[in-house]
Amino acid sequence: MVGRLQATSLIDALVVELREQILNGRLSGGTALTETEVAGQYEVARPTAKAAIERLTGEGLLRRSGAHKSARVPVFDADDIADLYFARTCVERQVMRELAQRQLIPAAAHTAQGEIRKLAEVEDSTVDAVEPDVRFHRSLVDALGSPRLSRAHASLMGEMRLCMAQVQTYKLLRLTEIADEHQAILSAIADGDPERADQALAAHLTRASHQLRSHTP
Repeated sequence: MVGRLQATSLIDALVVELREQILNGRLSGGTALTETEVAGQYEVARPTAKAAIERLTGEGLLRRSGAHKSARVPVFDADDIADLYFARTCVERQVMRELAQRQLIPAAAHTAQGEIRKLAEVEDSTVDAVEPDVRFHRSLVDALGSPRLSRAHASLMGEMRLCMAQVQTYKLLRLTEIADEHQAILSAIADGDPERADQALAAHLTRASHQLRSHTP
């Protein structure tokens, strides 16, 4: 049992390290990750490397084109972006309605919003905003207290974080606009207006999707 726990802990640590490498761009889109290379670089057994790669593949941060192909960091095209935002919008619009009916805003959403505002004061477009942006939306979904809904949304946001990080390097989305649109969502929720919260969320994600797709092959 102890050996199994240690193995699980090692896999978790490797997943965290590789995830960070992918999301910060040190492992760029198209980069292949093989079990042998990962095992050698991080001095772990191949089964540990394989388990970490499979976990990240499940999160959408790596892709395989075939059963025996190397896992690669995905490069998002316009169709990928459209589908990601379509799925997000379907989930999050209903979440905003539910939150507005309860007039429920978690403290974590205000915290993330404050971080984005501070970043906007320094630079109006930066990949550093991806993390608090994702956290803002995740906190709103999690506030409803549905583990299944949170898991479904978290699965989407794994790919979304990578998509946003890759595309935000082109400086397409202004942080002041993101923060203003977030504030419109929060204000509608606080006012108990489900329709306005729904529309504010839809406008926010539609604009982002259009901006990203218009600059993506």
